[in-house]
Amino acid sequence: MLRGLIDDAALFPPGSAPMQAAVPAHRGYRQSWYEAMVGPLLVPQSRLAELGRELSPGRGELRIGVIVDGDLEQVPGDVAALGPQVTVLHYESRHALDHLARHAPSWGKPVFAELPFGDDALDAVRATGFTAKFRTGGLAAEFFPAPETLAAAIAGCRLRGLQFKLTAGLHQAVRHRDPATGFDHHGFLNVLVAAADAADGARTDDLTATLASTDAADLAARALRVLDRPRALWTGYGSCSIDEPLHDLTELGLLHRGTSHEKDVA
Repeated sequence: MLRGLIDDAALFPPGSAPMQAAVPAHRGYRQSWYEAMVGPLLVPQSRLAELGRELSPGRGELRIGVIVDGDLEQVPGDVAALGPQVTVLHYESRHALDHLARHAPSWGKPVFAELPFGDDALDAVRATGFTAKFRTGGLAAEFFPAPETLAAAIAGCRLRGLQFKLTAGLHQAVRHRDPATGFDHHGFLNVLVAAADAADGARTDDLTATLASTDAADLAARALRVLDRPRALWTGYGSCSIDEPLHDLTELGLLHRGTSHEKDVA
């Protein structure tokens, strides 16, 4: 359940790390005992040239996901300019589906299309072959969907045979209210348990209750029972922090530093 769970979004708010700090930090994650939990470094298309200037000869492969925030026609050229040291694993985009569908198939990698919540959007993305992506946080309260809204999206993906990715707001394991902003944040452990339950056919109202739960002990116990399973519905999420999820998982007894990577991440 934890393998490749968290893509490294250090370059994005609220962390907004500079490129010269984000790249070596990501290489450090790749050498850590918890490296199996960490996905690629997420890099905006508009900053690929900046990334190229940070690469040093002989440092080995750097795996990235490209957040397409520019001209779709320029994507292949922008990526090709990086050279062989960089491997693109996937693309993510907020562009309109019809526009994206004209260009993205030629990129040759999986594409995550950011969608509004609702059945119409799920029906539309199903026809493209892209993976649904939903926003679960941001700089204003309206960017944080209610538990029932996210539950309906998870159930909708299950019914349509779709997977989904999430982005923003999921730094901590358990649902909580941020004292600084007053925003209610979803917990990534809530989502992990709800998605596993959804794959087993759980009802939408039960998923809503799981997403709304603040019972850390109960969520950890439920997660422990499914840790040896793959994530059937949820591909994972992007987080500007790796340390916060790592801390919560170790505190809850779901991640342990072992003697080999096979033992570190279930």
